[in-house]
Amino acid sequence: MTFPDVDAAQSPAAATRLKRQLAEQAIAQAAAGKWSDAADTNRRLLEMGAEAETENRLAKSLWEQGELGAAREHYQAALALDPTNRIAERNIDRLRTLLVAAGEKTVAAQEGSKAPVRIFVEETGKTGFAHLLDLPDAKKLAQVNPGDTVEMEPEGNRLIAFANGIRIGVVEPRVAARLLKLIAEGNKYLAGVTSLGAQDVRIIIREVFQDPRNYGKVSFPTAAKSTDLRPYTKGTLLREDEELEEDLEDDIEDEGIAEIDTVLPPEDTTEEAFVDENDDLDES
Repeated sequence: MTFPDVDAAQSPAAATRLKRQLAEQAIAQAAAGKWSDAADTNRRLLEMGAEAETENRLAKSLWEQGELGAAREHYQAALALDPTNRIAERNIDRLRTLLVAAGEKTVAAQEGSKAPVRIFVEETGKTGFAHLLDLPDAKKLAQVNPGDTVEMEPEGNRLIAFANGIRIGVVEPRVAARLLKLIAEGNKYLAGVTSLGAQDVRIIIREVFQDPRNYGKVSFPTAAKSTDLRPYTKGTLLREDEELEEDLEDDIEDEGIAEIDTVLPPEDTTEEAFVDENDDLDES
């Protein structure tokens, strides 16, 4: 979707309207994985005036295209405009490590690599999260970002995680052991990256189909909570669908887009819950 040009010099109101439309367009393009188009739209916005949020969005678009060096420059520009900008600060820290390991450029994100919005909404018993073990080197991890879809494939007694076409780790045993049994009996799951660092990758997993044979078996046993359904975010509620990626980036609050940032505070599923439930599962 594109918007008509407006002569900003003739009308401040028209200029404001155009900037808002372009920002919405950039967010929609990023949500659709059209990173090159999103980068062009954000560049056009910057021609109308420097803005930290736009710099962050442009940096994200470049990162997804594998342009790590250029992405860092725009995150630095965002931080110069807003020294308190946590999105820019955290991403500069991550890029500092990745640039050493992967260089200025890496492989671009694959089309359709972003996980559906619904994955990132926590629902008691239906969603859980896990850390990944046996991570690849930083060069490969540079091709993965929060918000990416994760495919899980059983391999013996392990559950292997893949994103963007590369193996990104092994689902921690306490979670994998239960899911492997349920998958073998017909359950299906979707997963997405919620947070990612040089030595830490965390994913959220959602049950999307329960085989009748597994009726009454909970995929993710947890302690009782005050509500059965809540947005899976940190500090803020999930806003509009097209703003998901602005909420997801690196465990911080994004103001612009596609950055999976405010994910995760719900309490971790306890070890005791998995032990007790696993015993029940074995007996069933």
